[in-house]
Amino acid sequence: MAHSENLITTVSTKGQIILPKTIRQRREWEAGTRLIVEETPEGVLLKQIPAFAPTWPDNVFGMPPFSGEPKTLEEMGAGVLAEAHRRHDRD
Repeated sequence: MAHSENLITTVSTKGQIILPKTIRQRREWEAGTRLIVEETPEGVLLKQIPAFAPTWPDNVFGMPPFSGEPKTLEEMGAGVLAEAHRRHDRD
């Protein structure tokens, strides 16, 4: 999304700036949008804060705790099939 338009804004006495409406609309930044401010060699970069925190596979994947006798592959397959029937064979 490279646009070569030069837009001008002014820093207020409180250190605030107003982002031009065309930029806010293009980025879909509504009032209250939170931004990360990053200083770069070229200037200041604004990036929208992601809606969800970053996750890594080690934090997401794993095995939930289980108590009881281990199940065989056949028992697990039968359980999955029974749940599929329960969910999709509704009258």
